[in-house]
Amino acid sequence: MAASQRTMSLPLQAPGLVAGVDEAGRGPLAGPVVAAAVILDPRRRIRGIKDSKQLEAEERESLAIKIRGAALAWSVAWADVEEIDCHNILQATHLAMRRALLGLHIHPGHVQVDGNLCPSFIGLPMKCSYEAIIDGDTLRTCIGAASILAKVTRDRMMVELDAIYPNYGFASHKGYSTPQHYEALDQHGPTPIHRRSFEPVRIACSRLSPTHALYMPPLEPKPEPANGAPKASAGKKRKPSLVDESEALAGERETASMAGL
Repeated sequence: MAASQRTMSLPLQAPGLVAGVDEAGRGPLAGPVVAAAVILDPRRRIRGIKDSKQLEAEERESLAIKIRGAALAWSVAWADVEEIDCHNILQATHLAMRRALLGLHIHPGHVQVDGNLCPSFIGLPMKCSYEAIIDGDTLRTCIGAASILAKVTRDRMMVELDAIYPNYGFASHKGYSTPQHYEALDQHGPTPIHRRSFEPVRIACSRLSPTHALYMPPLEPKPEPANGAPKASAGKKRKPSLVDESEALAGERETASMAGL
């Protein structure tokens, strides 16, 4: 039976189901932070799931296909660089996790989050218990599955961004702190996808001429709306961000799933 058909037979609120939540990209100097939420089907075991950092890229890609095909529900979302710099990396990570949970078309009865803190559940349209589990991506299969989807998605994003900013090596180091990345920062300066709230990028910005520095997007306070979704200012058309694209993709995925595609 197709996964989409199994999903349609389940109620919106499924008390016995557990969603695993994890992120990828808290530490890099550039790019978004990505989060995933996964509800695995207890009847369909997927062998090999574990912390994405313990897997080779090819293994992650293969497992991601299996997870998306066998899971009862999954969702991937992210917070962009502007939100990271406005809020801080922890709050941006929690924002991405909230958005991933919002993307699930089945509401779990319990949520397990990797780490020692859970995002705020205030305003989320789901009644469930939740817990933070240190090393959860190793200890809980559902969290491991979420870590794989988040990592695979973010790696693909960074490969695409490498084509836009080819001098930085994003396809290889994915925005993390490497000698190659530091050298590119020194030689070319930061790009709009660099996190200015991170010390190495802030130092690189200080070395630029004022004209060059203006290329970076301005920082403006942008509080999170109550429901965790991005909100445009009244009377002002906002340029779509990575987060908007995330929600659009989630909507397309749910539509396709319900159609049995």
